[in-house]
Amino acid sequence: MRTARVLVRHELRMFVSLALWVARRRHGTGGGRAFGYARGQGAVMFGLAFVCVVETVTMSVLLRGFPVAHGVVFVLDVYAVLFVVALHAANVVRPHVLDTGSLRIRRAVHVDLRIPLERVASVRHELRCVRERADGELDVDMGAQTSVTLELTEPVHHLTFLGRRREVSLVRFHADDADALVQALRPAIRQAIRPGQSVRSPLPDRPG
Repeated sequence: MRTARVLVRHELRMFVSLALWVARRRHGTGGGRAFGYARGQGAVMFGLAFVCVVETVTMSVLLRGFPVAHGVVFVLDVYAVLFVVALHAANVVRPHVLDTGSLRIRRAVHVDLRIPLERVASVRHELRCVRERADGELDVDMGAQTSVTLELTEPVHHLTFLGRRREVSLVRFHADDADALVQALRPAIRQAIRPGQSVRSPLPDRPG
């Protein structure tokens, strides 16, 4: 029952994101600086939506002599198209947000992690393909790829899709303009450091 509630809540949030996308609005940015991450996936998502539309038309023709089956399959196919578009919309309207004292890392409605800047030990632009992760690591990838790496001085709590709590001290995520995010993040981190707190010098960016 709890899993069903979680799934319903996430799907509702996705369709709210679709409405925001149509209205050209963003979610949860406030006065912070937004950094998108969906640019590279847009073509893939719309390609998938197109395939779903073709399937809808094809099945409508094939099942036109079976009204009940036609109606059921048509509803499911239309829902699949809306789901794919809503997923892309959620990626667009829920960007990463750099605000006073924190960085909010998101992916659609599935990941929403706030990291206090005072806990960031280092940040670097690092292009990586997602592979098996170790304990204490979180990969918030797009297309199995991340472009920014954060090392933390102490763990933060992350809730998984189904609500399981994990502690992570290394976070990798993707941003369309990773260089701009890193350059904005470094001075913000320095401003957030408490007196007497030791912070590791940031590593130089690796070629992207």
